[in-house]
Amino acid sequence: MMEYAKTRKGQLPTIGAARPPISLSHPSSPPAGLVSAGSSRAQQSAPATGGVRRMRWTIETNINALRAYFRAKGGEVGGLAYRASMHRLFTEMEPSLTVSEQNLADRVRYILRSNIFDVAELERLRREAVPSSDKNAMAEDAAPQIAEQPANVNAAVNTPVVVDSNDDGTVAQELELEHMRSTLEEAIVETHSTPLENRPRLPRIALSKRNRAVVRALNPMLVTYLEASRDLCETDSILFGAALAVCRIIGAKLSTAGRATGQSRAIPAWRIRIEKRITKARALIGRLICFRSGNNRPSIVRTVRMAFAGTNVSLSLPDIMQKLTKRIDDLKQRIAAW
Repeated sequence: MMEYAKTRKGQLPTIGAARPPISLSHPSSPPAGLVSAGSSRAQQSAPATGGVRRMRWTIETNINALRAYFRAKGGEVGGLAYRASMHRLFTEMEPSLTVSEQNLADRVRYILRSNIFDVAELERLRREAVPSSDKNAMAEDAAPQIAEQPANVNAAVNTPVVVDSNDDGTVAQELELEHMRSTLEEAIVETHSTPLENRPRLPRIALSKRNRAVVRALNPMLVTYLEASRDLCETDSILFGAALAVCRIIGAKLSTAGRATGQSRAIPAWRIRIEKRITKARALIGRLICFRSGNNRPSIVRTVRMAFAGTNVSLSLPDIMQKLTKRIDDLKQRIAAW
């Protein structure tokens, strides 16, 4: 065995020396063994010397791509040829970069689907990209009543939802934002026209990631309403309407009864537990009295046996009537003590 091990040690350099040398003049070329084997995949995976490198997208270029996208989407009606406009706007903002329309559209779709920016940041970029939003928001400050605000806010905040067969994720996100805007608008108008005593009671919502995302998405939409508010009453109705919209979006249950029907204070939990014990004790007293009076129905007998469970009392004992009376008196004393 020792001679065999020495023989193996002596042969290792011979095997290593038989390997084909790797060319150092072309670092990007595959080894000669792979080329001779006919592996075309290995040849394609290695980039050629002097080839086109992949473009590195920075935060600034991503923001400019979104600005061009929102501006192209908000500036057209049909929305079927927004890619050319988006590519032209992006080229003006990034003249040193060379990217095709398809690559730019794919990049925008990737940004929106991968959640690189949160919903609030997307809303801010969209409002910055569409100049008409700020003009309509300034015009709404002169509105006499808050009931007239939704028509102007609809033109100020809403961007036309454009359906494109290649932008499934983008369309879904825009439809979700559109649903949030309409729900917020309806809730604010409804709250403004509803008396304070008839407002529904809002439940407590869980601090989940989805609920926080809904709140972050609605916060930028409230800016226009709050800027047009004239007093604290309107501000209160706006904030209550926003909270009502959040509950409706997340699907929380709302009480149909108004505040006027719920003026009584909530009953403490300990009192509810004691009242349940008293109710059960009174029902048991009634069953024991029925059995003592001669009612031997199976349900009555079963209840009496459960009342004496864990004790050595049997229903066939001669002093069962005394045991029943003692048990009834004990339950009455407990009720009085509770």
